[in-house]
Order: sequence, then structure tokens, then C-alpha cells
Amino acid sequence: MTNNDIVPGFDDEKDESLKIKLQKIPEVEGCLVLYLTGYIDTYNSNYFQKRVAKAIEAGFIRLIFQCGGLNYVSSTGIGSFTAFLKSVKPRGGDLVLLEIQPKVYEVFQLLGFSQFFNIKDNLDDSIDFFRTGSSTEKVSVFPKIFACPICSKKLKAVKSGRFRCSECKTILAIDNSGQVFLG
Repeated sequence: MTNNDIVPGFDDEKDESLKIKLQKIPEVEGCLVLYLTGYIDTYNSNYFQKRVAKAIEAGFIRLIFQCGGLNYVSSTGIGSFTAFLKSVKPRGGDLVLLEIQPKVYEVFQLLGFSQFFNIKDNLDDSIDFFRTGSSTEKVSVFPKIFACPICSKKLKAVKSGRFRCSECKTILAIDNSGQVFLG
């Protein structure tokens, strides 16, 4: 089964620096594993975003990124993952990052994004995460105390929406599940 069989037109564009192989998870609706090999930087992140956007448009909103073959992700690359999260969350989807190499995980941590993503060690755990239904949230996550992803100031959100960090003035958004995003 080719990528184009799963997502029509997926392989119309290719980039040697980042190879993506798709695997559909039939037992979970809208679930797709993307095996990433190579790296994601400023130059190929647009390619990466366009490929994944195609998958999301095709109805895949539960995305598992298999990152074991990913040896470098720049801040631009991490921005791509954040964009995917913003894209699938309103549709009831989510994403899981799988087998992140330590040096790649460090970049997520340095930028303060490690807490926004569901990070799993193996494919079974990732599939179970979606099978149990990530959309069944706890009763209420508010009020929520969290650290600003930019300056680490402790902030409190009483409801979802957009607001500004009292310390560094960064605009932040928090969704109904308590996920914090930039902008």
C-alpha cells in the first residue's frame, strides 16, 4: 500500500531530507501513523507542513508521528507540530509523538513545548491513547496553573481563550482541555 493509496496525492512532492511513510490504523477512525526519517528544519518545514495538511484534509485527525528516525528538529519544525495540533484539536483530533530521540526532545523542552504534546514510547500505547478517546476530557481543567512557555512565569487561567503573559507580554491561548498555545 503506497502513501498515495492512503492519502491521494501525498507523494506528489518529495524531499530527500525528510522521508515520510504512512500507515493507516484501521481500528481507530481517522488515525494515521507518519514514519519520519531525516530532519525538519527551516528549509523543509514547509514541505512537511503541506504533506501533513494533505493528510488532515483527507480526514486523518488522530496523528501519530513516529520520530525514531528523526535526528534533528529545528524550532521551525516544532512550530509545524504546533500548527498540526491547532489544526486537528478543533476537529476532535490530537497528535502523539513517538520514540523521540533525546536530542530532538531537548529542543521541545528548551522551547517549552514538551508539555503540549502527548509523548509515547511505543505504537501500542499511542493507539490505545486514541482508542480510549482522547476527546473524553476530565470534568474541568480550570482554573489551571501553568508556566508561560516563553518566560516560565507561573500563570493562572480561569477559562479557555486568549490572554497575555503578565511578565513577558507574550500572547497565549488556552483551549478547553487546558492545552496552552502561543498566539
